[in-house]
Amino acid sequence: MKYNSKYNFLFLILLLASCSKDFIDRPSENGPTLDVYYNNAAEVNAATGLLYNTIWFDWQDKAFHAIGEAQGGNMLTPNGDANYGSGVYNNFKVQSSDVLVAASWKSLYKVAGNATVLVKTFEEKASIIGEQPYLTQGIAEARFLRAIAYFYITRTFGDVPIVEDPVALAKSGDYRVPRYIQSDVIQFIINDLKFAEEHLSEVSYQPGRVNKYSASGLMAKAYLYVQDYANARLKAQEVINSGKFALYADYGKMFTSSAANNNSESLFALQWSAAGGYAIGNPIQIYAGPSTLLKPDFDRGYSSVLPTLDIVRAYEDGDKRRGWSIMEHGYSNPDWKNVNFPDGFLYDTTYMDSNDDAKKIKNGSRCNSLKYIVGTGSNGELVNDGFSDICTYILRYSDILLIYAESILGSGNSTTDAQALDAMNQVRARAGLAGVTEITKDNILHERRVEFAFEGDYWYDVQRQGFDRAKVIIAAQERGNYNYDGTVNSIHASIVSPSQLFLPIPLTEVQANPKLNEAAVKYY
Repeated sequence: MKYNSKYNFLFLILLLASCSKDFIDRPSENGPTLDVYYNNAAEVNAATGLLYNTIWFDWQDKAFHAIGEAQGGNMLTPNGDANYGSGVYNNFKVQSSDVLVAASWKSLYKVAGNATVLVKTFEEKASIIGEQPYLTQGIAEARFLRAIAYFYITRTFGDVPIVEDPVALAKSGDYRVPRYIQSDVIQFIINDLKFAEEHLSEVSYQPGRVNKYSASGLMAKAYLYVQDYANARLKAQEVINSGKFALYADYGKMFTSSAANNNSESLFALQWSAAGGYAIGNPIQIYAGPSTLLKPDFDRGYSSVLPTLDIVRAYEDGDKRRGWSIMEHGYSNPDWKNVNFPDGFLYDTTYMDSNDDAKKIKNGSRCNSLKYIVGTGSNGELVNDGFSDICTYILRYSDILLIYAESILGSGNSTTDAQALDAMNQVRARAGLAGVTEITKDNILHERRVEFAFEGDYWYDVQRQGFDRAKVIIAAQERGNYNYDGTVNSIHASIVSPSQLFLPIPLTEVQANPKLNEAAVKYY
């Protein structure tokens, strides 16, 4: 594979050469030629399959939690774990030389670049053989993936480059691409999603693939981000009215078993294969899981990123999502067995000394995230050196319901609209909570926080509140941890500049492209 060192785009057209039906298998490194390939749906589908898996890995691996959760105050990196930037995401001291900044830029632009190359390839093929439904579908699928990549890019970095033709850029040798203002990047995303919505089918042609309503749902989220409440409501309502999605009854299973992959609630998820190992399997369990769970079988489970005291305290009494999302003292799973837990796993924090290392834990939070933890493999899950098959949910139906409720609230302070209440209370009912009778900006943001905790999204919810409100939210959080004796080492973070709502562009990119130091310009 050939990578452009400036923007890290994959410029070869990649193809699944094997006979496997699994669309997330490793691609061949041989680029096909237009005259002999992309002559049927199977060949196009094989090419777009890459966009769901390994090219997301460098972002999914650690940046996913560091950016979306550590910055948002839901997770902390104990003892300044170097894997997560030595704590800089907890205290907003991220530098342009940070490895996760570079990993995010590289990975997300790699997704966008691959998707763009496929769009142009399929368009060129259509110019040769005429428009074909399978080519149009491939273009729509690739444009959806490009849109969601840019959605993460612009929410993470703010004003950013849009690269329309990465192959032409590579051939030119001139990498001086400007940054474009964020509102134009969002419009670029919405244009991609409109095309995807128009040309994708209403039902996924293969489990895990996007469909028309995936595009409608992501459009609703993009509109909400820029406070276009009327269009956010319209698009969310289209997904709801389709009747094709529903809240998955077993919230806990959704995040602890690959058997629940691509369920009724999933509009878009990254697809992983543990059999592929590094960069092909889901790595979250390795870093978020407790060391007592996976060792000694896999020498994995680092507790590198943990729930904050603040998120643990955020759940209402009786909210079942706390137990479904967080391992705390007394949590047990009889199906997770290994040599240390022959009768099943027990989360025990009554740690006394080093003799308790094998079965007990005493980290700074006295808890671990439970989301994306599938256990030891003794319960039928494939666990390969800590990697798993469980998908990473990027857009769920509960998000659509809460977007719909918030879009009805709009810029107002509160609403008692019956449709908004019904949407929000569906989410609360699954969690075992009574319905609310009024929706405010505070309680819907709280609902989003506990519903999507540890899913890499909360920071973007805080960010879109604007600097003044985000500053207050962050300052009120307890980002500390427990000392060994159980007392709290209290830590409060602060943001002092609107620029801290976004990460700096990687230093290496700025050095290669001085235009990234210049003011953003309009794209449209």
